[in-house]
Amino acid sequence: MKKIMKRVLVELLKDCKKSDKKISKVLGCSQPTVTRTRHKLEKEGYIREYTLIPDFRKLGYELMSLTFVKLRKGLEKEEMAKIRNLIDENLKKSPSAIVMTESGRGLGHEGVTVSLHENYSSYTKHLEWLRHWTFLEISEIDSFLISLRGEARYRPLTFAYLAQHLLKLEEKEERE
Repeated sequence: MKKIMKRVLVELLKDCKKSDKKISKVLGCSQPTVTRTRHKLEKEGYIREYTLIPDFRKLGYELMSLTFVKLRKGLEKEEMAKIRNLIDENLKKSPSAIVMTESGRGLGHEGVTVSLHENYSSYTKHLEWLRHWTFLEISEIDSFLISLRGEARYRPLTFAYLAQHLLKLEEKEERE
């Protein structure tokens, strides 16, 4: 990735509402250069969408859950596509605000779901919903619950930290 692309991406990670004109001033280049670079980042898939990160507490959520799922058997590609469609349809009626579901490997599990819940009862409904999918043959479900009500927050979700990390990597590459 070219330096200008990384720098524009970093500025957008800090604030995706920032205008190309403001970014050009920060980076010391022309506004048309920033606009062309932004379009290139979008076209090449570096930017998939523009979004915001709300204060989940103000939206009425008390818990964030990282729920890990272990399956009795692996799933074939065709099964995954079928399951993805079924789950997408069912999510429209889901009791949970699921923000991410991915397959992977770690801690003896094959999948993880990140979801938000109004309270513990909402979280238990989410677990019941997961267990409802008997064809997945889930053998184990483990969760890590994060209280969004507590004041002891270490590093809340923001992409500004990722922007800082990308800048540090760039500085390291320049030194080497």
